[in-house]
Amino acid sequence: MAGLEFIETARRILDDINSAIRRLNMKSHGESGRLTIGVYASLAAGNLRATLAEYHRRFPEVDVHMVDGGHDRLMGELASGTIDIAIMSAYCPNRDGRTLPLWSERVITALPREHPLGSHALLSWPMLANERVLLPQRGQGPELERLVTTKLKCFADQRIQRQDVGQDHLLGMVSAGYGVMLVLEGATGAQYDGVVYREVHDDDGPTRLNFMAYWQEANGNPTLRSFLNMLRERYPDLSGASAAG
Repeated sequence: MAGLEFIETARRILDDINSAIRRLNMKSHGESGRLTIGVYASLAAGNLRATLAEYHRRFPEVDVHMVDGGHDRLMGELASGTIDIAIMSAYCPNRDGRTLPLWSERVITALPREHPLGSHALLSWPMLANERVLLPQRGQGPELERLVTTKLKCFADQRIQRQDVGQDHLLGMVSAGYGVMLVLEGATGAQYDGVVYREVHDDDGPTRLNFMAYWQEANGNPTLRSFLNMLRERYPDLSGASAAG
């Protein structure tokens, strides 16, 4: 009897050791652990949502933590090591790290359902010249504001209404008739009563913002490596190599 108890105890110890080794191997290969991603794009639809869904499917044991913010905040947290990787539009260089081109997203106008511009299948920038444009103060708001002032050089600054609220509240304001709102196509998965979406076009087609991944070369988090490998697989850098920032 004592011999059987010894064998059972030894078996449990071996199982515990094997489980510990398996966990260590998973962690070292980026199959478990924690990954902190900084974003400023919407997860409602589009490439970012699809990318995160695929990563979770492949690595369900990785604890993904999301941080929202604009360029300056996310770049600062990337430099300090608070986040592992930032996914945002290609606006500023990553001076101390590396970058990978990802996808592009179309610029969309959210309109009140009864707005006269809603009768058009798509919009041109001059058609927005007399509209009050609602933009968030954070996240992608500042870059969309730069885009508006670039495309409409005579656009009066007082027509831009900066709001310190999230997208759902801004869409509520659009529905109530306070103005129109610029979003990226990834946000159009969030349907809101009384709001319709229309693409904004330049002379040569839809206006787009390009997205990139930013990270620090010295970051040794194994989950970052597994995430980057998946990004390179889904969005190969056709220039031949990731550019150093």
